[in-house]
Amino acid sequence: MKKILSCLIVCLLAFSSFAQDAGDEDASMRNAATMRDNKMIEEATSGWWKNSMLTHDKRIEWWREAKFGMFIHWGVYSEAGGEWKGKEVGGYAEHLMRKEQITKKEYLELASKFNPVNFDAEKWVKIAKAAGMRYLIVTAKHHDGFAMYPSDYSDFDIADKTSFKRDPMADLKAACEKYGMKFGFYYSHAFDWENPDAPGNDWEYNNPGGDKNLFGGRDWYDVHPELLPKAQKYVNKKAIPQIQELIKKYHPDILWFDTPQKLPLSENIRILKAIREIDPNVVINGRLVRSNKVSMGDYLNTADRPAEFFPVSGDWEAIPTTNESYGYSKFDDSHKTTSHFIQLVANATSRGGNILMNIGPKGDGAFDQKDQRILDSMAIWTKKYGQSIYQTTASPLPLQSWGVITQKNNLLYLHVFNWPKTGELLVGGMNSKVTKVYNMVDKKKIKTSVSPQGNLILELPKNASDPVDAVLVMKAKQPIKTNDLRYLDVDAATNRLLAFDAKLNGEGFSYGDGKTNKYYVTGWKNTSQFLSWDFVTPKATNFKVVIKFIQEKENSGEFNITVDNLSFRGKASFTGKEGLIIKEIGFAEISAGKHQLKINALEISGIELMKILEIDLIPINSIQ
Repeated sequence: MKKILSCLIVCLLAFSSFAQDAGDEDASMRNAATMRDNKMIEEATSGWWKNSMLTHDKRIEWWREAKFGMFIHWGVYSEAGGEWKGKEVGGYAEHLMRKEQITKKEYLELASKFNPVNFDAEKWVKIAKAAGMRYLIVTAKHHDGFAMYPSDYSDFDIADKTSFKRDPMADLKAACEKYGMKFGFYYSHAFDWENPDAPGNDWEYNNPGGDKNLFGGRDWYDVHPELLPKAQKYVNKKAIPQIQELIKKYHPDILWFDTPQKLPLSENIRILKAIREIDPNVVINGRLVRSNKVSMGDYLNTADRPAEFFPVSGDWEAIPTTNESYGYSKFDDSHKTTSHFIQLVANATSRGGNILMNIGPKGDGAFDQKDQRILDSMAIWTKKYGQSIYQTTASPLPLQSWGVITQKNNLLYLHVFNWPKTGELLVGGMNSKVTKVYNMVDKKKIKTSVSPQGNLILELPKNASDPVDAVLVMKAKQPIKTNDLRYLDVDAATNRLLAFDAKLNGEGFSYGDGKTNKYYVTGWKNTSQFLSWDFVTPKATNFKVVIKFIQEKENSGEFNITVDNLSFRGKASFTGKEGLIIKEIGFAEISAGKHQLKINALEISGIELMKILEIDLIPINSIQ
């Protein structure tokens, strides 16, 4: 019952939109419940949905163990590759139709050129599995409304409108079964740009839900409820029939939905009910039914393209992309490093989450070589260290400055991102007796000792066994006992006190979405609010104090950072430059022992003080 109730908990978080492309992401991707919606909520939570949650743990068991999956955005837009009529189209390539306001007739001309002769389902699946991925989700229908499988409910599909007469969804399903991968679909239920009854297309049909913000904008269905029957016609005639068709034809393990705010909550609940009526076992992600009252998915979805993770309770999943677009764009060369994804997977796992990593294949069905290189490198790492990820749980220990920790029964896997220069690794928060520590790759035993303060110290060789994420295995007596003392690394290059990891004191704070330079705390609007971090220093150390925040024109004020009896004042003011600000505050000599660092507002002269990302404590010895 506790886990069932956790699915009702909704993170009241502020999701920031991706600035490059208005309309791609909503501020919250959730609905505000009205009287109409509340009736549907009551019916669900007291009846069919409540009953469906009785088998929730069994249904989601494979997903909890999998940890790492492949997300595939592939469609007609992949043929264009971010180009339209000889012009580069920036942002999300899969939004080509909307961004260029392409008519259905013109889009069909593009579809007629779609012939993925290099598509090989087995190759896709084998690449994903080699990279350590345990489930695969592919776009059966994206916002353009084009079905990537033969559909009986629309001829706007791959069988009727392209020269490619095979069913790629059937091929992928068969390949996943052959190689032991879980399989599922992304289906755009609320956006459909080809359908004259669906939300989204305001350039041909003057429909609500598009960039023109017609009929009241985001909440069009509440402002103009007389338009709702038209959208319900689309749901009844296309969305529900196609979703049920996908279930009956392919028997997916998981269904993935998005942009629920384009339809009222009542319609999203109706779609969920239609799914559960024919399949009680398919896993459903967290972006079909969620409001400030309920979240009826099997797990929560956090932000897209994250660099850091805000605090989340229960089961959750994040979806990074190899570059910045989900669909293939020939112009987007902003690919991250493999080390970024290795550490992202380990970090998410240590916090109880999954990573669903997106790949955008080309129109011909081949993977971009830049994506392929990332996947090949991931394969090398997961072959060595995969057991420290799969079937593990979140770390019971506090945050560590050197990396993260995952757990499997009495084994703790120490993912060391920052190898200690001194050869000594302090494991903070460990109270249980440790019986053995060894390197996961070569099984070499690692000596341990206990400091005068009672801290566990690992005596490591000079060089790391892996420069990105060296994994050490620590065997402890059960039950594993810990405390919440976070130790700073006094020999590290930097100790990052992220805003996401701070204690938020006062009402009104919320989190950014976790993207690069968006892992901030926002809503800092009065002087009674403050952030604090508790930590321990194992010995007296002199630190340089640095603050990172996002500066915007409308935000300004003065703040104060205190630790023990030390105090540092600073200003957040617009000086002609918006964006990331890195400001050195001063130097703090901090004694050995427990401490609290606090930042509070002295004066707020703008809409809010600032959007704080982190405070860094850099040991002076690491600077020299």
